[in-house]
Amino acid sequence: MQAIHVISKVFTLICCCWLSSCGLNNTHNTLGKNPASASPNAPKQSIVQKIKEYGHLPVAERIAYYHQLKKENHSAYNFENEDELTMYGYSLFWDNKVAEALEIFKLIAQEFPNSANAYDSLGEAYLKNGDMALSLANYEKALAMNPDNFNAEDQIERIKHPEKPVEQLSDQFLKVFTSKEYRDDLDQLAQTLLKVHPNATKFISEKDLWKLVEQKKSLITERTTFPEFVWHCNEIIASLHCAHTEMGRFFVENELLPPHLKFPLLTRLVDEKLYVIDPLSNTGQVNTKDEIISINGVAVSQLIAAIYPHITAQGFIQTTKRHVFNINATVMIPYALGFPETYSIELRGKERPVVLNKQEGKINPRRNPIYRCTDGLCLEFLGDHKTAVMSITTFNYYPFNDLDVFTAFIDKSMAEMSQKGIKNLIIDVRWNGGGSQYASIHLLRYLAKKPFVYYSRAEFEGKTEKVLGEEAVAPFKNRFKGKLFFMMDGLGNSTTGHFMSLVKMLNLGTIVGEELGSNQFCSAGQKVCRLKHTKLVFNVANNTHESTATMLPDEKGILPDYQVSQNIDDYLKGIDTVKEFTIGLAKKQP
Repeated sequence: MQAIHVISKVFTLICCCWLSSCGLNNTHNTLGKNPASASPNAPKQSIVQKIKEYGHLPVAERIAYYHQLKKENHSAYNFENEDELTMYGYSLFWDNKVAEALEIFKLIAQEFPNSANAYDSLGEAYLKNGDMALSLANYEKALAMNPDNFNAEDQIERIKHPEKPVEQLSDQFLKVFTSKEYRDDLDQLAQTLLKVHPNATKFISEKDLWKLVEQKKSLITERTTFPEFVWHCNEIIASLHCAHTEMGRFFVENELLPPHLKFPLLTRLVDEKLYVIDPLSNTGQVNTKDEIISINGVAVSQLIAAIYPHITAQGFIQTTKRHVFNINATVMIPYALGFPETYSIELRGKERPVVLNKQEGKINPRRNPIYRCTDGLCLEFLGDHKTAVMSITTFNYYPFNDLDVFTAFIDKSMAEMSQKGIKNLIIDVRWNGGGSQYASIHLLRYLAKKPFVYYSRAEFEGKTEKVLGEEAVAPFKNRFKGKLFFMMDGLGNSTTGHFMSLVKMLNLGTIVGEELGSNQFCSAGQKVCRLKHTKLVFNVANNTHESTATMLPDEKGILPDYQVSQNIDDYLKGIDTVKEFTIGLAKKQP
């Protein structure tokens, strides 16, 4: 599993930003500045954001400035936040400024001498710099401080034995462990979920979790392959019904599966019917828009029922599962059917089954052909001169990184809409996987009519003071005062649930689309874990963040006022059904 190991630390850090929206909440900062209103009761400012203002200076001078601020104004900045400094170091590292990153990692080790993660980062930077001796020394120190640090363990092994080939996931499709190793790892998986996850038994009882584990253990034989074991594991993980507890969004399953075993059609599940959207190598015997009734004799409804329990989603939200299936069907279908060598499908209206040709080469998932804001933030003015559409496909903007990009976009957009006299604002949060509460709150301050409190709960290890969102924030004086409309879908995750729950609670506008993939409740953050024998890596939520919209049900996503989605014809024609409907509502406004 080496291919997974080398990216595990990086993945952990990225997860802190995207997937744990519900926040890297031990980061403190003032809200984005607005000329019309200042934030009352501002929490500590971001030290990283401050020193980034001097990014043009040599790194030694930035670090000297850090020490100066700590000495002269310690209480004003969040010097206790190791994660924020670590992300700053990695932003330099990923920008190929390795020498600068190394100095930041040295600073972190000085400031947090008891942090195993600090020495792990140093080990990585020295390794990138080609200094194997110092890399090894720091990785060994990190492992001694934290024996569970499998990243350090792997890197030490690679440094000491560079002659050993790196085992790729694609090499492990036929790999078999002993039945005892599999069963021990299943026990470890359940124990880890219960130990790390603060709300492990919110949607499943501990008794039922262990019952599922025992059921999977009973299926293990001496011939069970590693991919089969992985399929068992993702069902156990998904049983917690937590979007932040997952196994890599089917990355592992995809990498394990040889291309010739993948289901050789691109499909889309719409209204419980499975349609072909690209016949690939089966053009001529299968057509676009053909409806598949069964695959290898298994009815589509039965197949979906077998696959859905393996898909991670928040609570009992089904829209997320449908979207994830549509993205990964070419991989999920083979796993559910036991990796068949050939596929035979029954099509509606055709008398005989069709035996499919294998697909040669890589199969790329087909994205929805409707317009999507690829830059993350987009503003569009419609021809009626009364309506604007603001697309926000991510809230992944943090004080230590690029929150200023988000706040500048929102501030400028609002000013421009005011200048143009816009009366209707459509906010599109479809595809939004979450991010930072800083971004979410900044936008809400332009939309809310009265002060609001964002969080009812913000609980995480190491918390020492209130975070942004636990106290009331006031709307901006130059807030948008026209009609508001919101578009959402089942891919809206994490912070998007917090945002839309407050939209719902504060009755800010009309919501169009489908059940959101998240809600006001969020078990966030992620701890990256690994099983002892199979080395399977998985991620477990390790904190809790809940908005103040606690009157909404925890098991459901935020529900729209108008349930609207694409039918198969609109999908194939590239028609944005939700947007067209929402624009129609806006045009009806006086």
